[in-house]
Amino acid sequence: MSQVIRSVPARLLLAAGSLVAVASGTVVPAAAQAQSPVLARSGDHLTVTVRGTGAGDGTHELTCHPAGGDHPDAAGACAALDGGTRWGRDLFAPDAPGGLCTMQYGGPATAHVTGRWAGRPVDARFDRGDGCAIARWNRFVPLLPDVRAQGLGA
Repeated sequence: MSQVIRSVPARLLLAAGSLVAVASGTVVPAAAQAQSPVLARSGDHLTVTVRGTGAGDGTHELTCHPAGGDHPDAAGACAALDGGTRWGRDLFAPDAPGGLCTMQYGGPATAHVTGRWAGRPVDARFDRGDGCAIARWNRFVPLLPDVRAQGLGA
């Protein structure tokens, strides 16, 4: 009887492992991959649109894991995002409202970042309207252009 009881957990583990292996696979039909370039990509993908910085303005695609796309510093942007990513925390979340921020204007630069990062959808907006917004922008350099280097703000 003890052999029967011991073999049941082993069978359950084997069955559970098989289910996990099947469930973790992503099945995308080849036709869907051919129609959608986003589905065919692997890793994280972001679209970054920047305005008001001058030389850094435009829309760029960034893929990570592996780094790629037409972003001017894909490897640096991916490394910076990886360094800021923490389990259970939305890297792109705006600062909490009501914080104490300096009354400092960092220029007209704005950015909009969309896509997926660390398995989560991203739809984040950035500006440089006060000290908190400037600090948030600067935390995302080199994903966002370093306007300090261009003399456009603090």
